[in-house]
Amino acid sequence: MKSYSGSLLMVEEFFCVMDQAVETIAFFSSPEMLKSSHGELEQQVAAKGREFCRALIQANLDLRANAERTVAVTDADGMVYGQVRAGCHRDLMTLFGEVVVNRVRYSAHGRTSLFPMDRDLNLPVDKYSHGIRRLVAEEAAKASYDECVKSIAGRTGTPMPKRQTEQLAVRAAKDFDAFYERQPASPDIVAADEILVLSTDMKGIVVRTEDLRPATRHAAERKPKNRLEKRLCAGEKRERKRMATVCAVYRISPHARSAEQVIYGPWAAGVKVADPPHARDKRVFASIAKDPAEVIEEMFREADRRDPGRRLRWVMLIDGDRTQIRRVLACAKKFGVDNMAVVQDFIHVIEYLWKAVTAFHAAGTKEAQTWVSEHAIRILRGEAAHVAAGIRRSATRRGIAGLARKAIDTCANYLLGNKTRLRYDLAMQAGLPIATGVIEGACRHLVKDRMDITGARWSLTGAEAVLFLRSLRSSGDFDEYWAFHLAQEHRRNHLDLYAESVSEPKAA
Repeated sequence: MKSYSGSLLMVEEFFCVMDQAVETIAFFSSPEMLKSSHGELEQQVAAKGREFCRALIQANLDLRANAERTVAVTDADGMVYGQVRAGCHRDLMTLFGEVVVNRVRYSAHGRTSLFPMDRDLNLPVDKYSHGIRRLVAEEAAKASYDECVKSIAGRTGTPMPKRQTEQLAVRAAKDFDAFYERQPASPDIVAADEILVLSTDMKGIVVRTEDLRPATRHAAERKPKNRLEKRLCAGEKRERKRMATVCAVYRISPHARSAEQVIYGPWAAGVKVADPPHARDKRVFASIAKDPAEVIEEMFREADRRDPGRRLRWVMLIDGDRTQIRRVLACAKKFGVDNMAVVQDFIHVIEYLWKAVTAFHAAGTKEAQTWVSEHAIRILRGEAAHVAAGIRRSATRRGIAGLARKAIDTCANYLLGNKTRLRYDLAMQAGLPIATGVIEGACRHLVKDRMDITGARWSLTGAEAVLFLRSLRSSGDFDEYWAFHLAQEHRRNHLDLYAESVSEPKAA
């Protein structure tokens, strides 16, 4: 220890930091900086502050290196490492710039060298620090990789290659499944009348041809070349998509309302219905690499973790996709959920009615709106089968044929084929939700807003990683996941290589 400027005791490794601090203070008190605008002042503080922080990290690492002593090292296989070499260094890119880590290397014939200092610092296998990795994970989840690279360069002052950014994003999402598998079952402390809602949907993502599912890839490979070079002809597609499975699980309080209140507003019955409750404890997630049945099973595992005692009313909100319905019912049987209500999205029903009304009234007229509203109210009252029969009889009496009749038959077939899931009268009486707004929002937020960037063609691993990272942020689990991920990295990269038991460093 030495005295610096007669007032502060300092170790030698930090002398350069103090020198830099004095120079920085002199710079900001200079006549030139006293005449600068506040914007210029901010820029200079960011640049010089970043270098000062980098110097602090470097001084800390130098102090550790000078204090490191040789120890007995044995790897996980029991091999004793007898060859020791001090002064081995490696680069580390941090949020504040690049630093050098000097440490002792332990080696044995035919074995990978070990560095206890790397273990104690929980250093990554490559040059990018955990701070850089977290920044990449957060930025890649929000915007394109080009924007991610710009953001990282602005934050660190150092450009980062786009390919390395993509690779770090994939590594950052590596422990997604393990993180949720370790979540304990929730205690049964929620209100008994609460509703546990499950919902799922599919959303397409443009991927590279080699990453399409087999049937889609085969169709894409057989597709004839576009007839025109500058534009597509009718029926031609420039690329094909792979479908991602999107799921949501959340709790909600019951909300009873009438058919008129759903269609005409909360004051329709003369007395205002209570404001609809908000979804709570929501988890949304998506996967493009996994089989859809596997993702739906994960959704049921999440629901089972939240309500292992089956005290809540389970509700499945879904559209009319037959394959999805079969997968959902199979999972319900597997998990022993006997009383789950399956409710089909009412918004989809409305869309079928709007297509059918054009056979009776001109689109966009008040008559068309009245027709849709009246038939929608009847469906909400549980009369889907009667509505289907009625619009068919009306079309027959009016002699409607051709495409107009096809729209009516399509609507009627939809109502009849799904009538068991269109008992909105029972659902609303029990206060159950009848619309898939949460999952539709998840499809837009998790998938479309990030994955549907113009010109983007995703690799399977890259798309999966970004979906995982966006899912963590949307579910509010990112901070907890990151602590878990760093602990897993420490185990994989370091602890598993040694025979002795060592305490894990803090993950944060």
